[in-house]
Amino acid sequence: MSNDSREPGADSPIAKRLLIGDPLTSEKLDDQLLPKKMALPIFASDALSSVAYAPQELLMILLTGGLAFLAFSPWVAAAVVVLLIVVVVSYRQLIKAYPSGGGDYEVASKNLGEVPGVVVASALLVDYVLTVAVSVASGVDNIISAIPELDIGRVELAVGFVIVIVIVNLRGVREASLLFAVPTYVFIGSVVVMIVVGLARTALGNPPIASSAQYAVQAESLTQAAVILLVLRAFSSGCSALTGVEAVSNGVPAFRKPKIRNAQMTLTLMGGIAIVLFAGLTILALVSGVHYAENPCHLIGFDCDNPQPSLMAQVAAATFGMGSIPFYVVQAATACVLLLAANTAFNGFPLLGSVLARDGYAPKALNTRGDRLVYSNGMIILGIVAIGVLVVYQANLTTLIQLYIIGVFVSFSLGQIGMVRHWRRSLRNLRALPKDAAAQQSAASERRSARTGLIINSLGAAMTVFVLVIVTITKFTHGAWLVFIAIPILATLMIGVNRYYRDVEHEIEPDDQTHFGAEGDVAIVLVGRLQKPVIKALDYALAAKHDQTFAVHIAVNAEESELLQRQWAEHKIPMQLIIVESPYRTFASPLAQFIKEWRQKHGSSVVTVYLPQYIVGHWWESILHNRRARRIANQLMLIHGVSITLVPWLLDSSELIYGRRSRPLPGQERAGLPAAQPAHHHRATRPAGPPDQARASPPAERPHS
Repeated sequence: MSNDSREPGADSPIAKRLLIGDPLTSEKLDDQLLPKKMALPIFASDALSSVAYAPQELLMILLTGGLAFLAFSPWVAAAVVVLLIVVVVSYRQLIKAYPSGGGDYEVASKNLGEVPGVVVASALLVDYVLTVAVSVASGVDNIISAIPELDIGRVELAVGFVIVIVIVNLRGVREASLLFAVPTYVFIGSVVVMIVVGLARTALGNPPIASSAQYAVQAESLTQAAVILLVLRAFSSGCSALTGVEAVSNGVPAFRKPKIRNAQMTLTLMGGIAIVLFAGLTILALVSGVHYAENPCHLIGFDCDNPQPSLMAQVAAATFGMGSIPFYVVQAATACVLLLAANTAFNGFPLLGSVLARDGYAPKALNTRGDRLVYSNGMIILGIVAIGVLVVYQANLTTLIQLYIIGVFVSFSLGQIGMVRHWRRSLRNLRALPKDAAAQQSAASERRSARTGLIINSLGAAMTVFVLVIVTITKFTHGAWLVFIAIPILATLMIGVNRYYRDVEHEIEPDDQTHFGAEGDVAIVLVGRLQKPVIKALDYALAAKHDQTFAVHIAVNAEESELLQRQWAEHKIPMQLIIVESPYRTFASPLAQFIKEWRQKHGSSVVTVYLPQYIVGHWWESILHNRRARRIANQLMLIHGVSITLVPWLLDSSELIYGRRSRPLPGQERAGLPAAQPAHHHRATRPAGPPDQARASPPAERPHS
């Protein structure tokens, strides 16, 4: 039976198959597309989970000025809700106009130009990294609120969760959605029940009381200007509830048909649920008297050596009772959905990376699907960078949140401004249509749609730019300045990558000077000692019937050179042997110089160099073999007109590649012949012949210009 009949992934390492599963064929790509009920937990988990910490951050900032500042919280929360409604409606328009998955990047690139486009892309990529870091840190916070003893391993827990999420996502979008759907829906249901129960108790005259309600707050002395800045800073922290809205517009290609309608419906559901949860939790926190300080020591009477319970934990304990089953359900669901909120980034980041790679602003590897039909390279890069951020900031949510949402509001603002220009251009084009009745009737409908879009996106642009200014002012000195450094650096790198790809494409495109039929065909076989791998290389070179074929030996040791010449004569090798002296005991440079001089003298335009190479089965053997051949090949590939042909020689240990028995330890008796195969295992047999012929495989060519 042929090897083609083996099971999918039979050649993949066992560990890889266990972690991410067997490879999927390209024909199964449609099976990986998501229905709305699965797309919601995948793309909306970030926005939904942000309600677990957005009210907490909002109240925490206000309490810096004292308990009296809580009077501002309903108005600040209302402003966040209004902004969320405007952004959701605006992104519905964006999805309709640009459904290809580029989102704000595509809008900015096509309507504002290259630089705004790469700035948006850079901001989104930075924000996706921070989404993972903030979500995981917040999830770990909620776990520690339920089990305080785990605080000592905060960073290790965070890193471990990122690794698990990466592995789950590498298994494919569909499997990830099945795994993440249950916790997301349990979170939504449990928090809604908690809000309803808490508000019902309040209406019946038995409001829940939070454990921190007993603590007074040590307020800071604030000037009138500082009061305004404090309220604005609270608003900017509350705006973290908007993060993740853009993920749906970037993930439209992952939806089932009709893609636009399904994506818009998912976005609307996400916005509605987020508004209900955010408003309900804020109200319940105020009713129960949650006091959450930026510095725990500012809570008078609280032992600040202990971590503060999260707002969600305090509200759940006040509503259901500390240690009750519903309390642990809410905490477990919150921790899960916060950890899984990072999954939104693991879908958005790779999709955006693939679009950037397609446009030439990122390495082409980001546009390659892995075994499970996901953009695995992007997922791995995101996981590594997010782990680095968590380690540097010790998974501290309060510190990380200051870096957050800057990037997302940069993309919001430029994306909405781009949509305004899009609608204005559409209206200009509609005015230029023919004047016949049918065209005018169709144009009238399109004009109404364009005007509606223009109004919605103009409002969205005005509000998001305003919020971006507020966020920048209030967060810049608290660490957000790092984001303003990272975005320009990343944007500059993207433009550099694009210019590099553009220059390479220009360099290699065919022109009038491109021709076929090069004259002169010379083969050189590099010979060290006369051994079976060298003899096979000689055999291949002769079989190829080049115009001229000869062997070259680089003489670094006189005794070895003399021995080779005697053996050459004794075995009557049917090929000329040329000895090239190497006074400085190097190999690549003398050979390169010999080839250059040969071409100058004989005018040969094509030179093929045959290099024997050992094929081994153990990692440690690669350290012991082929190092000289690799160095020579790397240097020869810098010479125009030279191609490298590697002639593999399979050592006994290489049988491991085919899953056969081998003797792995040095010094043991070599296997010599492969072990007998089990009766049920079949594979193509090698052709009969002498052992050296049976064990050699065809050469692999590495051509060069």
